[in-house]
Amino acid sequence: MEGSIQVRTVFTIGEALIDFIPHEKGCGLKKVDSFRKAAGGAPANVACAVAKLGGRSSFIGKVGADAFGDFLVETMEQAGVDTRYVFRTNEANTALAFVSLQADGNREFSFYRHPSADMLLSEAEIGNDWFAEGDILHFCSVDLIEAPVKYAHRKAIASAKAAGAIVSFDPNVRLPLWPDRESCRQTILEFLPLSHIVKISDEELAFITGHADERTAIASLFVGNVQHVVYTRGAEGAVWYARDFAVSVPGQRVTAIDTTGAGDAFVGALLSLVAKHPEFLERIREESARGMLAFANRAAAITVTRSGAIDSLPTLEEIEDFG
Repeated sequence: MEGSIQVRTVFTIGEALIDFIPHEKGCGLKKVDSFRKAAGGAPANVACAVAKLGGRSSFIGKVGADAFGDFLVETMEQAGVDTRYVFRTNEANTALAFVSLQADGNREFSFYRHPSADMLLSEAEIGNDWFAEGDILHFCSVDLIEAPVKYAHRKAIASAKAAGAIVSFDPNVRLPLWPDRESCRQTILEFLPLSHIVKISDEELAFITGHADERTAIASLFVGNVQHVVYTRGAEGAVWYARDFAVSVPGQRVTAIDTTGAGDAFVGALLSLVAKHPEFLERIREESARGMLAFANRAAAITVTRSGAIDSLPTLEEIEDFG
């Protein structure tokens, strides 16, 4: 990459919550007897992933004025995340998610948020002057439900784009949080054109796009401002699609213990590199995209060998030494 490195801030917006991780594996939630708490929520995870890799990150969201909210703020601060835009409320509690783990590390979720504090972040609380040119704003779909936080996202995205920031979107579909499948899908399609980078998984592609054919489905994502689509395929690796090229990297072979946070580790690692050279997205070529994918893949691979989300995120040294 050319030019001097001027690291920009990666902002993430949305939910920070408590994941209750089971001590037992290979059984459904109704058979789990005990859990341990862990800080989670995809946007919070991504902010921590960037910070743990030496980048600059800031989390935008709302948590309860409760012990779980205290725990989340302290966890993010310990990871190196700027928490000045974390708001507190007495109107609702911090969100909780109970998780069960299958033998292969895959998960089942049960969420407690009717409503939760994250849903109450309002557009009035979003500053017009938070973002600068070359910064990154990353968001997911969990907090795009019909609640004040949806409109906080709209304002944040508009403010970021007006400042010349890059907008990144990982749908991170969680259907149990939506009234029905179609409202989830339509909301994702509504916000998709507002982003410059889209990260999507093989489990989400057909559902979101409505196309069974992979090539057709990927092509349909290039709408509005979308310039890059990063397609993750779990153990099979990832593909970077630009409008004029596509490159892929194979997956890393590891024994998965817990897949929670793997996608967020991948996104955080990728965005930590983009933040060093935001202008590079305009002229990125195959070899650089391949290197960034490989770096992000290693971050995700390390994460699945550990339990929890934020607790499992790797450092830069661990990624460089991996494999």
